[in-house]
Amino acid sequence: MRFSVVIPVYQEEAMVSRAVEDLVDRLREFEEGTWELVLVQNGSTDATPRLVDELAATHPEVRAVHLPRPDYGAALRTGIFQARGDFVIGDEIDLGDLDFYRRALEILESGEADLVIGSKALPGSEDRRPLVRKFATRSINLLLRWVLGFEGSDTHGLKAFRRATLLPVATICQVTGDLFASEMVIRAQRGRVVIREIPIQLHEKRPPAINLVRRIPKVVRSLWTLRRVLGPPPRR
Repeated sequence: MRFSVVIPVYQEEAMVSRAVEDLVDRLREFEEGTWELVLVQNGSTDATPRLVDELAATHPEVRAVHLPRPDYGAALRTGIFQARGDFVIGDEIDLGDLDFYRRALEILESGEADLVIGSKALPGSEDRRPLVRKFATRSINLLLRWVLGFEGSDTHGLKAFRRATLLPVATICQVTGDLFASEMVIRAQRGRVVIREIPIQLHEKRPPAINLVRRIPKVVRSLWTLRRVLGPPPRR
């Protein structure tokens, strides 16, 4: 199989059916049998678990995976393990950016990189999220640079990678939650995985499912856990 799209899903009964139907319809521009969509429902208490099961039953390209507790990082990690494609694309339920898919797959298949990150902070990007969301992203990236020596411009959001290269990296990651993706990217960077960032046009279709203010303490705790497990930035 050419590629798998992995999307963590939490408390999304209002939009999951519409968003998945739309994404599946657009993904059919790719050859049949070359792709799959893996929905990793994690700890939802609304109708989301039933809806993702219905979507999987309706569309042979869709698979539903269920985790008992809300945990974005654990959901993404599980989706990577479950993926069957040579390449994995990590997306969000309210994005579905096929332009990123096309550009990232071209880079990966050319051998130019093994990990492609859709950066919201590169020149040429357009980030149309609320100012508070932009500030939070910039703050986290700044802390990752200060505390862990992160050398890029973004670790969150859209990314695509060669599964065989990043699976060992994902396997040894120890932090879940919001900073799993950051740990994976930083471990890949330290392991000399070839990474390329590309600009994206970002417009979220609804507010995040988890309140930003409620996420801050957990993110800060995870950051210091990440510092402990990764150690100081390597000397250049």
